[in-house]
Amino acid sequence: MFGSGPASASLPAAAAQWQKFLERARLRRLDTEKFAVYAPLLASKHRLPPAYVADLLLRTNKGHRDFLDPRVPQYLQVLLKLKLVDTPSVLRALYKYSSSHTHAPQQQQEGQQNGEKGTSQKGKGKEKHHPPRAEIVRWTHSYASEELIFWRLHKELQQGPGMRTAREAIEVVRLVARWMVLFTDVAAAFSRDAFGAVHDLQTKEEMAMARQAFIVLVLEVCNSPMVLRTFAKPAAKATRKKLAEALDGFMPSIMGLPTEFISRLEHFRTQTLASFDPDEKKDAAEVNSYMDMIGLDNFQVPVIPTENSRAGLYIYVHAALVGRPMLDDTALFTYLHNRYQGDIQTTAVQLILASFDVLANAVFRNEGSRTGHLLKSYVVNKVPLILVSLAASSPPMYPFDAELCITQALAQVDINVFPTLSGMFDMNSNSSFQDSVRQDFCFACQLHGLLSSSATETLLGDITYQSLPDEGRYVKESLVQSCLEDIERAQKLIGELDNMAGNTGAAAQAIVEVIVSLCRNKETMSLKQLCGQLASKPLSLDVLLLFNNQQKILHPICEVLDNWGGYDEDQGEYQPVYEEFGSILLLLLAFVYRYGLSPADLGIRSPDSFVGRLLSKGHLSRPLDDLTEQEKSHLNGWIHGLFDTEAGGLGDELMSTCPPQDFYLLMPTLFQQIILALSTRNLTEDLLRGGLEYLVDVLLLPSLVPAILYLSNHLWTTGPSEQQRAVIRVLHLIVRPTSISTDASTMLSSVLNIVAKPLEHALRTYQRQDPTSQEVEPLLRALKEHIPLSRRTGGADHSELESWAGTHGPNNTPVTAGLPAALRHTVQSLVQWAQNPPVNGMPPPYTHRQILAALKVLGAQRLLSILLEELKAHNDSQSASIAYDVVTAIVCAPDVTSEAFTSAAANALQDAGAFGAPEPPQRKMTLREALKAEADDWKRIQKTDSVMAETVVRLYRRVEAQMVPPPAPPPLLQPELAAALGGDDITLGDAIAAAAAVGDQNMDAMSLDTTGLDGTGADLGLGGGDLSGLASATGSTGGLDLSGDDIFGGLTGNDFAADFGSWESMELG
Repeated sequence: MFGSGPASASLPAAAAQWQKFLERARLRRLDTEKFAVYAPLLASKHRLPPAYVADLLLRTNKGHRDFLDPRVPQYLQVLLKLKLVDTPSVLRALYKYSSSHTHAPQQQQEGQQNGEKGTSQKGKGKEKHHPPRAEIVRWTHSYASEELIFWRLHKELQQGPGMRTAREAIEVVRLVARWMVLFTDVAAAFSRDAFGAVHDLQTKEEMAMARQAFIVLVLEVCNSPMVLRTFAKPAAKATRKKLAEALDGFMPSIMGLPTEFISRLEHFRTQTLASFDPDEKKDAAEVNSYMDMIGLDNFQVPVIPTENSRAGLYIYVHAALVGRPMLDDTALFTYLHNRYQGDIQTTAVQLILASFDVLANAVFRNEGSRTGHLLKSYVVNKVPLILVSLAASSPPMYPFDAELCITQALAQVDINVFPTLSGMFDMNSNSSFQDSVRQDFCFACQLHGLLSSSATETLLGDITYQSLPDEGRYVKESLVQSCLEDIERAQKLIGELDNMAGNTGAAAQAIVEVIVSLCRNKETMSLKQLCGQLASKPLSLDVLLLFNNQQKILHPICEVLDNWGGYDEDQGEYQPVYEEFGSILLLLLAFVYRYGLSPADLGIRSPDSFVGRLLSKGHLSRPLDDLTEQEKSHLNGWIHGLFDTEAGGLGDELMSTCPPQDFYLLMPTLFQQIILALSTRNLTEDLLRGGLEYLVDVLLLPSLVPAILYLSNHLWTTGPSEQQRAVIRVLHLIVRPTSISTDASTMLSSVLNIVAKPLEHALRTYQRQDPTSQEVEPLLRALKEHIPLSRRTGGADHSELESWAGTHGPNNTPVTAGLPAALRHTVQSLVQWAQNPPVNGMPPPYTHRQILAALKVLGAQRLLSILLEELKAHNDSQSASIAYDVVTAIVCAPDVTSEAFTSAAANALQDAGAFGAPEPPQRKMTLREALKAEADDWKRIQKTDSVMAETVVRLYRRVEAQMVPPPAPPPLLQPELAAALGGDDITLGDAIAAAAAVGDQNMDAMSLDTTGLDGTGADLGLGGGDLSGLASATGSTGGLDLSGDDIFGGLTGNDFAADFGSWESMELG
């Protein structure tokens, strides 16, 4: 410390000098190097205790209390190195002004009481008045800075001299204990505000990150040799007790954190800290010695019978279709086998019932024809193929009776929702998308040999105006061959994806095979036609994913875009190259943004991947100083080509020098310069309109996707109002063009389908900032028809979230409120329905979006605790078995928000290296992982709640039983099957067909169509496994001066060039 210098005249005078110095440093953005020079000089003249220095640095500023200045942690690091502040002083000041006090009601109340302590005392006839202490003004958002400071304190303790005296150690431990109590109170307040009515999601996430950094600091403090030596002294008993009490309350609030942190803190609490009080530790050890000897597998729990209720598969199928279709055949067949233990008849009946239940639920919830289109296609086109696979896997001894299963299932389907053909004539209401599902399903089953014509007539009634398709049953291989010979046949097939006749599966798989072949052979002209057509039909993308894996569709497209061969030496025209590239890219973007896919989900390996860079940073502008000379030249050329009327517009010379990948990556930067030029009036309205007309033509229209995403992000910022108005003007010209060709209009609709959702959010944000603006509503009206088609990610909308935040109780009585109560109500409704399912009745309203929202808002640990409490309440009731089946299905259900990031994609990212590779998403804990953590910790639960421990272990065992991986396929087929196939090159689909032919002569009449069941993609072939196991197994900144010249100069003379240099001072980020 700088204690040798002369002391200041008084402490207030020294504090005033330090406050003046710190304020000037912040305002003038003083560099840390200069700060490190000035601070010792000030300390030598005006000495101030570390507590005062830390308080002055970390307190709120006049007129600003939102968040700490980013310079403060940097200055703090300098002061720590200079020994002008220390760990206790920083922790105390940080605690004093932390925004946690405003988030925890108890802490806030105590703080107000401390601030309002104005006392009056009476003594000897005289009343003494003491002025009230000033109320502490705390930060509104300090968690981000707290996280950084905690990490720096940890580094200081770890790499520095650490705590040097016992007094300092005691002081640090006491402050750490106070921080624990504060974080515990905040966590409790956040858990009560599960829906985010008071605290938004970002605040909660920032608190969690700050708390995690704090835990790392706590572990460093607790393992400090000085702290351990001090704890060994009798005088530290009170401090040890205070820390132990704080830990007891703190530990339950961090259960969702990584196990490493929890285990190390728990070891310190139960072993290290308890060792200083050996008598108490001995008593606890004797009590728990017996339970420690029992493992999870040996823990005996009372038996509750297993029941496969109607609700279980209803939940699973709904979860698989709530967002991006996730009916992976391997996972589906494994789940069905584990659930029904190889009972093919029961599996088929329950699958048909669950599928119709999911569609009926969509009708009941008024989810509309867009959701209904996918669900109807699943019921009519997918389910019959699954039944075909089940039939093929049936052993000869127990042949599969398809007609019996379908008849039993349809007898339980509500005839009012799904009428027969004759019943449709008796209905007074207008026809809906679900009216014809029953007959469409029956005729699809007849097409695939599952029903005879007489059985179809019996199921539907005497009136049968519908018939089988004239073209008969499609065979994938024949379709692929005809499409490769005539691309128009493939285009016609894309139009047939909307059909409900049972042939869509073969058509969808054939389309994907054709796309893969075109990609492999670099036939980009034909590929352009198919991609452009598919990009204009978002609902068809859903259907494609019903029968194909996303990797099979998108990986070849990514390869084509990443390895675009450029131009031939004798290339005559370059515009067709841009058109082909843009149409192919547009389909990829349609998939990516509709389903919320990331580069990791696509298996992007290389950090130099164009697709990876476009998806990761393609919506962000770049500072001009970061551009290479080539990129600057390209940007300069495009600006001249678009806006320089004397340059002759866009020509082959520009496109020949700038590959399309470079053009698309430059779009945000190009539009940033356009916005700057327009907002500073360096770009006239006529020039703007003329330049943007090029971008709303088929040639460059797909580039509007990254451009509009950049403009949407710009509207979220609090930039200059002139720039915001410029963004709105540009959006009008590209979203609502005055003149546009038919082909361009179709492609523009495809672009708007992709960007509608984020653009709508940005426009509504701008509308709230400027309520008087009349320019937003026309844009919102133009987006209205595209918004429902923009996203299918499984996310809940605002109306659903608001309804779940309301009150929920029996008969809608206001017992409890919020998302936890809504979850309990959902489970209770499902249990009640499954316990007494009506013969012809609607299923309870259910959406798996509620579970996904709860996972995001509450977290897996909190959601699991709600489900466990509900299960515990059913343990002694007659509905216990059904309740366990319902909760087990919820835990086992596919999670579209977490399962997109596959292990293969993770390995690909790891292989790509750290620099420049797309960052893997931070996947949150799943329900299954949370349940496993609880089951592993059953001994701790047993000590306080034995019934809950039994509930956890019982649920864990049922979940694991239903998630057992499929058995390995047999090494060889039976000789008669191999002979029937006539060779060694055997696909699973061929094996199924041969098994049906050899094993059961009664199946001949069904003429099973196993096309496409070849064990690849998302077919029905169990990924190469043996389906017989189903029956037998048991288990910017910067200006536009790119080359030293004003590249906009000369476009309109002096008016355009004026004030051009001011662009360099404008930062758009």
